Amino acid sequence: MKFKELEVKDESGWLKRTFTPKHTRKTIISVLVGALAGFLLFYISEGQQQETMETGDIVQSILVGAVFGLFITNSPCARNKC
Repeated sequence: MKFKELEVKDESGWLKRTFTPKHTRKTIISVLVGALAGFLLFYISEGQQQETMETGDIVQSILVGAVFGLFITNSPCARNKC
């Protein structure tokens, strides 16, 4: 009996396999938009009144906005499961 050797190759790299699903792209875009909205909200509400903006406050606002973007995309109601 003779058997053919099966050659298995990866069709694409890790990065492409990770970001190809539609939901993953939507989540990343929502997180980035939320982070930008958090920064803009901080700048409009507090940043214009101060001469120097503290880095900790800026990072905190960006993280809160990013978490909201993540929650909006991955909440059960966003995925039609509520």
